[in-house]
Amino acid sequence: NDGATILNKMEVLQPAAKMLVELSKSQDSAAGDGTTTVVVIAGALLKECQSLLTNGIHPTVISDSLHKACGKAIDILTAMAVPVELTDRDSLVKSASTSLNSKVVSQYSTLLAPLAVDAVLSVIDPEKPEIVDLRDIKIVKKLGGTVDDTHTVNGLVFDKKVSRAAGGPTRIENAKIAVIQFQISPPKTDIEQSIVVSDYTQMDRILKEERNYILGMIKKIKATGCNVLLIQKSILRDAVTDLSLHYLAKAKIMVIKDVERDEIEFITKTLNCLPIANIEHFRAEKLGHADLVEEASLGDGKILKITGIKDMGRTTSVLVRGSNQLVLDEAERSLHDALCVVRCLVSKRFLIAGGGAPEIELSRQLGAWAKVLHGMEGYCVKSFAEALEVIPYTLAENAGLNPIAIVTELRNKHAQGEINAGINVRKGQITNILEENVVQPLLVSTSAITLATECVRMIMKIDDIVTVR
Repeated sequence: NDGATILNKMEVLQPAAKMLVELSKSQDSAAGDGTTTVVVIAGALLKECQSLLTNGIHPTVISDSLHKACGKAIDILTAMAVPVELTDRDSLVKSASTSLNSKVVSQYSTLLAPLAVDAVLSVIDPEKPEIVDLRDIKIVKKLGGTVDDTHTVNGLVFDKKVSRAAGGPTRIENAKIAVIQFQISPPKTDIEQSIVVSDYTQMDRILKEERNYILGMIKKIKATGCNVLLIQKSILRDAVTDLSLHYLAKAKIMVIKDVERDEIEFITKTLNCLPIANIEHFRAEKLGHADLVEEASLGDGKILKITGIKDMGRTTSVLVRGSNQLVLDEAERSLHDALCVVRCLVSKRFLIAGGGAPEIELSRQLGAWAKVLHGMEGYCVKSFAEALEVIPYTLAENAGLNPIAIVTELRNKHAQGEINAGINVRKGQITNILEENVVQPLLVSTSAITLATECVRMIMKIDDIVTVR
């Protein structure tokens, strides 16, 4: 499961523990993967700090040494990383599947990993190739089917039905789409008040005026050639009334109402159109164009698909399916992690072995460096090196192996110069992890070590949180 999700759901009250939850969130937003790793490393560092404090070393000395060790660790990791090109799709898919291996939906990694890679590559802007905004990838969840049915949609997809009141159209070819942020309903007074009408002729006049007002709006909409309306959800009052839906259906205009406010930016970017805030600003040049807008049955419900968009923006939509809510939520979170991993590779194009290999190599090299340092610094760096062994140890423990024997053998292999030797969980032994295709982006490891160190340094500076017992 996703480490950040579990920690988020826990009700943590202790201040230092809260910092660890925030640490996991930071790793989630920085790298997307390694949320469990960062907390495990921070815990091991705190344990080492406690024994250093017991030996009488001052917190400031420990904090400065940790900062120095962290910098050295980043240099070591960068030196052992393998550069990767975005054209090398296989490497990207391998690292995305490594992130999915520890999840509930790991058996679907052959489907989800390439899907994540293609989704990220399709939204990269050639002018800013280093930056990927994951808000350009929309994940739509729909209950029913299995995770196998998950696929990308080249266009827009909504988990919504078309408004069927008064028998409006549910399929439109050669669509001209408007995204509107105003109400197609009679105007109301700004202040809360009620009007009592006692005369029938007056009532008829009011109804006639309402009808004329709505007809006037719909004529303006129809004059631009618009035949699909996406209406933003209104907080104050109904965005559409039964009467306006009736006239829109007569005008053969498809209506999709209750579009969420935060989706508007994504929709307008995809359709390459402008949102319209007032009927007076309704012009043909503000519309988006698509070959087909149709309602499709899926599982128990219906979805709306907009395909064949002309001048489509650099966005993509992924329709995630699952047989129950738990699997569906988990598939979405896992896919998000895989997307983040590919995003990491776009911003920092280096791959590194997984399976505890980088941590044990760091531990070995930092241990050797600690012997060269003078005074208290050497002790602190040695403790930092020992703390990093917690990752392969935990990995071996979780795989049901003998952690002490495995970590000792791993240390031995690395001492002989096999820097990519790591724990193969499936075979239960030490193998060359790069050849087994267990790889992760360099950014995941560097971010985990940097964030964990910063968090521990912050805790060290607070009196009496790490107590000496």
